Amino acid sequence: MDGNGRWAKKKGALRIFGHRNAIQAVRDVTEGCAELGVKYLTLYAFSTENWNRPKEEVDGLMELLVNTIKEEIKTLSDNQVRLKTIGATSHLPEACQKNLAWAIDQTKNNTGLTLILALSYSGRWEILQAVKALVSEVQSGKIDASAINDKTLENFLQTSGIPDPELLIRTSGELRISNFLLWQIAYTELFITPTLWPDFRKEHLYEAICSYQQRERRFGKTSEQLNPVG
Repeated sequence: MDGNGRWAKKKGALRIFGHRNAIQAVRDVTEGCAELGVKYLTLYAFSTENWNRPKEEVDGLMELLVNTIKEEIKTLSDNQVRLKTIGATSHLPEACQKNLAWAIDQTKNNTGLTLILALSYSGRWEILQAVKALVSEVQSGKIDASAINDKTLENFLQTSGIPDPELLIRTSGELRISNFLLWQIAYTELFITPTLWPDFRKEHLYEAICSYQQRERRFGKTSEQLNPVG
């Protein structure tokens, strides 16, 4: 979800103003995905690298996160949205941790869209944590090193039990992954839009999904293998 700062700068405002106005984009995309029957939506809300931003911006983001969770919990529940998080959330301020835990508990029995917030997250951090946990299991004799495969490592990722993304949408025209779900997006389709995140609405979501639907996902195979004739 990129472009909040540039959106605010264009309007002569502080960066936090862009973050506040990005909430409507989150509402629109979450609602749009729920209406379309999308099962999982992951929002890269705050990376581990974002801790290096100016303190006033980080503090404002944390306060915004707490307030937004409180304000949106009823809407999430009314629409059967289940909330989850990935990332080093123990690094978040205590108020954020408490509100996240409360919101996750409040929505745990919802059966619709699963909304995953990536908070204090990075793909490299996630893989490193998974490898450490896997090594510990091997050393304790719980796992045979010779039997380790892709699925073994996936069980130790933050996204264990969640399918790999089919579509990754990158706003504001940025042409990089930015340390997001590095293991999981090996075969994810990418959609790049110049639209800044605070301006992103359902019609942009539909455009991305329509683009995705016109693609052939081969996973290393040929078209002929996927669509044999005769």
